[in-house]
Amino acid sequence: MAVFTSVSLDDLAQWARQFPLGKVLAIKGISSGIENSNFFVTTEAGEYVLTIFEKLTFEQLPFYLYLMRHLADRGILVPAPVANTEGEILNSLHGKPACIVTKLEGKCQMAPTPVHCAEVGTMLAKLHLAARDFKMRQPNLRGLDWWNETTPTVLPYLPDDSQHLLRAEMHFQEAFAASEPYHQLPRGPIHADLFRNNVMFDGDRLTGFFDFYFAGCDTWLFDVAVTVNDWCIDLDSGALDVARAREMLDAYHAARPFSAAEQIAWQPMLRAGALRFWISRLYDFYLPRDAELLTAHDPTHFERILRKRITEPAPSLF
Repeated sequence: MAVFTSVSLDDLAQWARQFPLGKVLAIKGISSGIENSNFFVTTEAGEYVLTIFEKLTFEQLPFYLYLMRHLADRGILVPAPVANTEGEILNSLHGKPACIVTKLEGKCQMAPTPVHCAEVGTMLAKLHLAARDFKMRQPNLRGLDWWNETTPTVLPYLPDDSQHLLRAEMHFQEAFAASEPYHQLPRGPIHADLFRNNVMFDGDRLTGFFDFYFAGCDTWLFDVAVTVNDWCIDLDSGALDVARAREMLDAYHAARPFSAAEQIAWQPMLRAGALRFWISRLYDFYLPRDAELLTAHDPTHFERILRKRITEPAPSLF
């Protein structure tokens, strides 16, 4: 992720005195992603991750941080926010919202097998169930309203065939969101960005989900679609890998059975998951922000995925 805000060891040493972490020994910027400034932090108490939020506000952030705490308290493997001596988990650093969370063990699995996909499917279902009684509510900030706001901004940068695809898919998704099957879908807090680089493994053992800063309340099926569209595809073509998809869906279904309405909505939701990330990558690619470290993702990747989701039948949910 990009580092937009610089933090020196001296800066952090002063700021971190409010936390029960002992002396700060080292800090290192993390150069992947494009939304927040993240750093690995080593203290006398152990390894942590510092996040400085570049877009989310003090008013929005309690939803994400307290959701993580809620999930951690219920046995879901997620980073746990660390409270300061006043009990606060959200604080200010260089005038911006910031927090420190526990660091997960393991590493990202960028070449997943069906075994890894099954682990992700099980934990995602458990996450959805564990979040059902979370009291705070915040919408998915990258949902349909944001797509409608952002589409006119990115359209002028696209060739004619891509413009046609984007307009047509927006019409399709608006109609789908007004349909009865959509309104029957179970919903609640979701991760909304569960890509391969947001999950940690130790061998075949899943050790945690992280980067909850796109989380919001939406349909659980949208979360499944976003996850399948990254974990269960051929990266070059965007085509679904049926073996990996089958393992993920079966594992999820065993922990939280899919409904009949979800089966009806499955292919439209796969398209919605691809559309969301195509639009956001178009925006980040053509309208980048300044940063010390910034790698914009290729938007054509999700354009290919969307075209595949439109033309190829999706595997059954169950």
